[in-house]
Amino acid sequence: MNDSTTAARQAFLMLRIAFTVAPILFGLDKFANVLTDDWTKYLSSEFNSLIPGNADTAMSIVGVIEVVAGVVVAVAPRYGSVLVAGWLGGIIVNLLLVGGYGDIALRDFGLMLGALTLARLAWSELGARAATPSRAAGSRLSAAPTR
Repeated sequence: MNDSTTAARQAFLMLRIAFTVAPILFGLDKFANVLTDDWTKYLSSEFNSLIPGNADTAMSIVGVIEVVAGVVVAVAPRYGSVLVAGWLGGIIVNLLLVGGYGDIALRDFGLMLGALTLARLAWSELGARAATPSRAAGSRLSAAPTR
């Protein structure tokens, strides 16, 4: 294994952890309100009209979706990373519709690029090898004599 492969594996692991933990924590905070006292201020009226119930109900739904997205990244990063990237794209559009949150939308754009990078790594040979149970088991199998 060369240095670039090791670096790519480390980047994959760091991004996988980040995009597992962050959506779960943000999702749970939609119920706990520790990070902000009012998540509804970030919800545009356009998006609120698409979601059943009032803004508080909408943010609860958002919280559940974010927790699920984080879990999907943990168990299936190939799909979860794309889910999180799409979700962040929706958040960016929502924030631009609300107005006054362009700085947060720009930050979320950077996060979306990180999620897409995780997707690229997960769909590469690196991600395919990360899904195998053990490199040692694979090397023993490949070293076995053929008849």
